Amino acid sequence: MQKMSVADAAEFFSISKEAIHNRVRRGSLESEIIDGEKYVFIDENKTKKTSTVPKKTRTKATSQRISQPKVDERYYDLLKEQNIQLQAKVEKLEDETRTLRNQKEQMLIDERKKIEQIYKDKDEQLKNILNAISSKFMLNTPEEHLEAEIEVAEIDETEEFEEILQNKEYKNIYADESSILTALNKYLKARDFSKKKRQKIKAKFEKNADKDKRIIKLNKKIYIDLGKYSYSDYSL
Repeated sequence: MQKMSVADAAEFFSISKEAIHNRVRRGSLESEIIDGEKYVFIDENKTKKTSTVPKKTRTKATSQRISQPKVDERYYDLLKEQNIQLQAKVEKLEDETRTLRNQKEQMLIDERKKIEQIYKDKDEQLKNILNAISSKFMLNTPEEHLEAEIEVAEIDETEEFEEILQNKEYKNIYADESSILTALNKYLKARDFSKKKRQKIKAKFEKNADKDKRIIKLNKKIYIDLGKYSYSDYSL
């Protein structure tokens, strides 16, 4: 066991005096104060077995530890840059996907509108064809068919109507050989008009009864003469 001053021990171990004091505080070195100066006791045999790292080696290792953070920092910067690039690519792909999805949805909407318009046009064409056929049929209806239709309208006429047909006033003013007198109400029912349309037509006849010579009003009832007049302006 060799006794050394703090300065000699620092030189022996190639470390600083503060390091020697730290070892003393930790208890790894025994110490003693003689005449106000601290001395440490060193076991040379133990020290040789656990010799410290040479100064040059320690300096190189320390240099490596100092330079290592710089290498790590460059590596992290590279990773950060790559991450930013990848994020930009992901955002670009998401925008492209969103654009394609919107375009697809718009295409589907446009196609649906086209199909709906095609069906609408077809329906309109069919409606026009049916109207044309119906108009042609009405124009080409034989007179006997018209008379048959009128006869349907005249079924179950009341005795009051029969009396009107024999009424002298009617015969003098309205009747002639071409007259085909028909009760408006019966005629509308025979034509299978809706209740709303019948009411609308009857109201129009009532309004014009006093000023339209085609409208025959007897005993507060409206009659029409299909043999002499046309009532198309009344939507018949």
